Amino acid sequence: MSIGGDKPADGAAGDGIEQGKRLIRIGGDRGLSLADRISEKLFRLSWRTPIHTLRLKGRHPLKLIAVTDDPFMGDPARGNALLDGKLMFRGESHDVTTLDFARPGWSAAFGEHLHSFAWLRDLSTVATRQQAAPIAEALMRGWLAAHAGKVADPAWRADLWGRRLQYWTAHAPLILSSTDLVYRSQVLHALARGARHLDRAADRAPTGAPRIAAWCGVLTAGLMIPGGDPRRSFGEAGLFRAITGAVSRDGGVTGRSPAALLDAIQVLTLLRETYAARRLDAPPFVGDAVNRMVAALLGVSHGDRGLASWQGGLPIPGDVIDQTIEATGARVRPLRQAHEWGYQRLAQQGTVLIMDAAPPPIARVMAGGCASTLAFEFSDGAERIVVSCGGARGADLRLPAALTEGLRTTAAHSTLVVRDSNSTAIHPDGTLGRGVVEMELSRNETETASRIEASHDGYARRHGVIHRRTIALGTDGRDVRGEDSLLPAAKRGGKGGAVPFTVRFHLHPAVEATPTADGSGALLRTRSGSVWQFRARGGALAIEESVWIDAKGIPRETQQLVLTGEALTGGSSISWLFHRARKGN
Repeated sequence: MSIGGDKPADGAAGDGIEQGKRLIRIGGDRGLSLADRISEKLFRLSWRTPIHTLRLKGRHPLKLIAVTDDPFMGDPARGNALLDGKLMFRGESHDVTTLDFARPGWSAAFGEHLHSFAWLRDLSTVATRQQAAPIAEALMRGWLAAHAGKVADPAWRADLWGRRLQYWTAHAPLILSSTDLVYRSQVLHALARGARHLDRAADRAPTGAPRIAAWCGVLTAGLMIPGGDPRRSFGEAGLFRAITGAVSRDGGVTGRSPAALLDAIQVLTLLRETYAARRLDAPPFVGDAVNRMVAALLGVSHGDRGLASWQGGLPIPGDVIDQTIEATGARVRPLRQAHEWGYQRLAQQGTVLIMDAAPPPIARVMAGGCASTLAFEFSDGAERIVVSCGGARGADLRLPAALTEGLRTTAAHSTLVVRDSNSTAIHPDGTLGRGVVEMELSRNETETASRIEASHDGYARRHGVIHRRTIALGTDGRDVRGEDSLLPAAKRGGKGGAVPFTVRFHLHPAVEATPTADGSGALLRTRSGSVWQFRARGGALAIEESVWIDAKGIPRETQQLVLTGEALTGGSSISWLFHRARKGN
């Protein structure tokens, strides 16, 4: 199966690839029928073709050396939609046969998904090569016709080229199974040209997951295109800079988005699999970074193992997180204190509380940041109790823009709001303005509770007050106690007089809230039969409607506990308690 050269004595070809492993999805025939497996074997034998005699500028043949084993599952719903002739992403759908790459009639988010070729993973998850290849090739031909010869955004954006190179090389059998040698040459020429473009453009990608993806593309090309040793050295230096600039010492990623952190982990893990396809080890700094990142990711995961909905993300399910961690091979514990990334985790006896303890990300590192400072979520075992509305960056694309923008506000998070304003301003154009600049935080662990005390100045300039929040989780996991205070700022701004405020606790849709007879509390019942008692002092309690964006980006009706009051000139406080009165099944 080697492409030229004699077989070395140890059973590996001269380029380090085990015999029979070139251009093969490792384990790709699992679950196929006998006839399909035979067909796959015959297909693999067909890869030595005259196309390998074509050359780029220089002495190396135009070919791929191997196929990366993609360790991640795609989205089965999107994959099955492709089999039915529709490309879907976040609720937006387009017929494959009528997609016009030269005249995009889709949203920017859908376009990014299309240009990244991430849909190849979805397709390979639900279909055999025989079923998937015609669909993949049709879309590839359309993309090549419109974009292969024209360098223009968004198709030639560096981060999208990085992702595209990873998907093209991991799913090469879906896009290169045609017997049309001209088409296959066009694909390989586009890949090589994209690699050369990335050599120049990778460092211009935005800091964070996008720049990491771009440099992973450079390295993928260096590993999978013959003669790539110089590019590999160059790419490893670039990736080291990208990781150093994007990943904090505690493993968080620039932009403070758990969803972006998950994305970066998967991109780096796929790169490690690319090294493995060449029987090489990735640079040690990649594994070190992934271990830190996984610990940070686990730190913002609930008892159901799924992600909290910070910075507009979705509550990505636990099975996705589990599969990702398994693919990384990391053996780490959830990070309790991520000072640089800005999240704090309290966990006792199955109760998990996650707090946003930092200012929102600045606009130049992430568009669409959320004004969620000092908000928290908490869960009881596999059941979420208090949540954020979430979803501003992952919601169904068919939702009104006003709703998705509203999901970024302070009121869409479980925290205190002064005069119905945001703790960090959100401008009409979507950018963040003035707000939280300085924060103070202390954490104490005692024999009876874990306690966080934090404050921010987001309301100081406009309203003359500092918001301080104290949260304690008892060591038995049964009590979550809190106090929200508004204190006079050293340099008072605002309008003077009493300051009206609201404290919101958004509930998961599976939690049913019923007010107590005295009106100062509520009973919260979960589907498992657990009962949590809520009590508050210092404000009036109401139960109002709310919304929660689920893992598919769909809004679901839910409830929220709302405390209202006024802070006097000298400051005021409101205390509250969630007590688990009964544990469910």
